Amino acid sequence: MEQTMSQVAATTPINEAIANTSLIEDIAIFMNDGGVFMWIILAIWIFGILITLERFKSYAVFDTKGDSLMNMIKKHVLLNNVQEAIKICSSSKALLPYVLKSGLKRANQSKEQIQDAIESSMLEVQPKIERWMGYLQLVANISTLFGLLGTIQGLIGSFSAVATADPASKAKLLAIGISTAMNTTALGLLSAITIMIAYQVLLSKHDKITGEIEEYSVKLIDLLGTKKGGSFTVSGSSEAPDITKAA
Repeated sequence: MEQTMSQVAATTPINEAIANTSLIEDIAIFMNDGGVFMWIILAIWIFGILITLERFKSYAVFDTKGDSLMNMIKKHVLLNNVQEAIKICSSSKALLPYVLKSGLKRANQSKEQIQDAIESSMLEVQPKIERWMGYLQLVANISTLFGLLGTIQGLIGSFSAVATADPASKAKLLAIGISTAMNTTALGLLSAITIMIAYQVLLSKHDKITGEIEEYSVKLIDLLGTKKGGSFTVSGSSEAPDITKAA
């Protein structure tokens, strides 16, 4: 009994290795049967995946809890301690505190000057938020088009086989043409679907970051503009690294 169990345990890794090898072989056959357009679609897909990973990483750094941040800033501003609010913003690499800090530094100036400083910072960080996003849409569209192009190539090959090939090789050439058409269509759609899903998820993060920057910038301008009973305590502060150079 123990010997049988040992044999089963020893056989399991072998079966897993065989299954993995079979899967790799199936993928290789799938790619080869689809022709050259399969590798083009795969390269485009990998490019889209790399962009997706980069954006997820960047948005994780750029994002923050805007309501919590604004509550802390508001608390210190109402206590006439703008310097502490600036320190809170300087301690984060997110984009929202970076933008708000530019307004806090001009707390003793006019409302228009505060607004100008904040708008300037918003224009500065916007390219970082938008970076690469347009390429994801391009990847999804191109993947579909290359899949369609591969389909057309496969159909042309199939029709040529039916029209000109000798009976002995007609079935083989017809099968090759159909494989090219179906495989490129499948891979093109798979690439496009996954990238489109990733794009929509990233777009929601993009909209959240942008929306919070706009919302809390307006609230800060209003807060500093109405809290003019006396001058604020604003002095030189140690600057955090320029987060607009990150990612």
